[in-house]
Amino acid sequence: MSTPKRYHRLRAVLDRRQPDLTVLLEDVQVPRNLAAILRSCDAVGVFAAHAVWPGGRLKISRPASGGNRKWLPVHKHRTLAAALDVLKGQGLRVLAAHPTPDAVPFREVDYTHPTCLLLGNEDNGVTPEALAAADGVVQIPMEGMGTSLNVSVAAALLLFEAQRQRRAAGLYDAPRLDPETYARTLFEWTWPEIAAQCRKRGVGYPALGEEGEILGEVPR
Repeated sequence: MSTPKRYHRLRAVLDRRQPDLTVLLEDVQVPRNLAAILRSCDAVGVFAAHAVWPGGRLKISRPASGGNRKWLPVHKHRTLAAALDVLKGQGLRVLAAHPTPDAVPFREVDYTHPTCLLLGNEDNGVTPEALAAADGVVQIPMEGMGTSLNVSVAAALLLFEAQRQRRAAGLYDAPRLDPETYARTLFEWTWPEIAAQCRKRGVGYPALGEEGEILGEVPR
């Protein structure tokens, strides 16, 4: 059962969700890496993530995710082209994270614009196909012998730089989701079981009161 305290906590989190900041994970294979990236996404207010997963089930480590998976939907795509069609169709600039000679240091990029961060798998990084399709390439400067970081660490650095810039620009100061998406998501977060019943019956969600209470009839 939802309580007023929990309801207001959910609202506060939803108020800071960023509909125009996301990640696209290109065949990231290690469950703990997937989970850690999604944990960072939740921490900086990403509303939904994307993953290219050519076959099988997207496996995410529960301990590493910190229980955040239920607050962060992951849209799965069978091909890179399909994923890019969706993301670019939403007006997002796709920035690949990869240490190419012409890559821009990640702190020199403006992440207050609608942005998708594209990260590749643990063995090969971002594929040549993805690099060619990206709108830009960023890199994390390295001073040691290594040329790259673990993908989950790289994702965290990029996402928290985006958060820093967006916070300074005031993008967390007011809700940024459209009203319909906001209301739907708030109900699903607050009353997940009743939301599932509504979807099963094909009916709309009841309205919520100021303390998160359901106004009107509850579907049975």
